[in-house]
Amino acid sequence: MKPSIFTDEEQLITKAIEVLMKELGPVEASRFLSLPKKKRTESVKRHRQWQAQLQEEEFFDRVFGTRSRRSTGA
Repeated sequence: MKPSIFTDEEQLITKAIEVLMKELGPVEASRFLSLPKKKRTESVKRHRQWQAQLQEEEFFDRVFGTRSRRSTGA
């Protein structure tokens, strides 16, 4: 298998824009380049929901094994 050689960023951007313009036309290419990036709020929301239902003691037992009673103060 032949090793990959990466195009430098400037050439990559130029070629990508040329392809977008050719395939989509100037209006749609511009529209595509202007699309807002999605925020990662979905993963943050999902993580917060997971944390809300988390049973701390059970979680620590699964991750670290049974916790010693001295670490919990009991």
